[in-house]
Amino acid sequence: MCEEADMEKNYHVCTGCGLLCDDIEVESEKNIVNKVYTACRVGVAHMKEARRGEADFLVDNKPVDEATAIREAASILKNARNPLIFGLGTSTNETQKIAIELAKKINATLDDTSSFCLGPLVEALIQDKLKTCTLDDIRNKADVIIYWGTDPSDSHPRQLSKHTYFPRGSEKQRGWEEERTAIAIDVRKSHTAKICGNYFFQIPPKGDAEFIDALIAGLSGKLPKTSYNYPPKKLLELANILKGAKFGVIFVGRGLIYSLENLEPLFKLMKILNEKSNFHLIPMIGNCNTMGFNKNLCEETGYVNSVKFENGNVKHGPEYSVVESLKAKTVDAALVIGSDPLLILPGSISKNMLEIPVISVDHCETLTSKHSKVYINTAISGVEAGGSAIRMDGVKVSFEPVIETNHPSEEVILKKIMEAL
Repeated sequence: MCEEADMEKNYHVCTGCGLLCDDIEVESEKNIVNKVYTACRVGVAHMKEARRGEADFLVDNKPVDEATAIREAASILKNARNPLIFGLGTSTNETQKIAIELAKKINATLDDTSSFCLGPLVEALIQDKLKTCTLDDIRNKADVIIYWGTDPSDSHPRQLSKHTYFPRGSEKQRGWEEERTAIAIDVRKSHTAKICGNYFFQIPPKGDAEFIDALIAGLSGKLPKTSYNYPPKKLLELANILKGAKFGVIFVGRGLIYSLENLEPLFKLMKILNEKSNFHLIPMIGNCNTMGFNKNLCEETGYVNSVKFENGNVKHGPEYSVVESLKAKTVDAALVIGSDPLLILPGSISKNMLEIPVISVDHCETLTSKHSKVYINTAISGVEAGGSAIRMDGVKVSFEPVIETNHPSEEVILKKIMEAL
């Protein structure tokens, strides 16, 4: 056997999305990532974000040293009556736990993007109200896969090839050609819907709840009806496929969650699906560790987001979400970690952030960092800093840095801010 065949390959974890692919190979020289193998286009771009040079520390958009930036950040938080800590979806579990301790120490409001994304669904899964499984289970066993209100071909490009539709698994050796059925339910013909071919079910915007009711009727042997006259024959065809599933899974995207007023239709659908066959549900989480934040906060407080710490007590409710906190102007300072609320929130809400001092801790310059009182430039989790994160299916994944950097990790920065308080 040749010597090269005996060499052990060094695989890395990609923190570019919620899949946390763990089979990435990287070529680097002088701490610059030159080539990335196996990763998708999102992963390649993410890995190549790593850069040389000194970290940036800015106060009022003027360069300062790290100690000055830390002191200024600590001063802002110390003088605030009701500070907000927001973000952390791309932070390690270790960083998130420190952020929770910091929030307790300064009586902060703490939230992440899940409060206006998939938070209610993740909470139901953490509380075991819905049946779930792992991506490995799907690769090995799944015969019916539904992508509902989501387009992983664009958002999570390796999901179909590595985990769900295309790969062969231990119990699915003949693969997608013979043993798997992929179904897309969406308002538009996405790239994923095109892959699903004749099993694409196009519904009107906000039509999901009615579609679920009609599908439940079809599963119950009744004639399915919708106000938008979806063909009953197609609905009955879908119901029969789902009834015959030996191991089914629904990947739920924001398209479905935003369409529903609450999760009750989804609970009803999963109940009847598991009376007729065997179905699981996984949220299509975008960031690499939103699931980690939700789980870590839930372990500490019993809630997945939108909490307010107050002298050892925890309050929870929509009024403590980032959207409502900014809308009502109840927060008077903000520590933003690895997120860009000025970009992602509606302008009518995010503009209120311009009225308070903001500390931005991020590996890259953002719209929020440009308008921050303090900007601290940190290492990229998973590329320049190690730690752990929790995959969209709830599996914990640990990783080492791909390259060395002189940029401090978010974990180190939060510890220093806590020490300076």
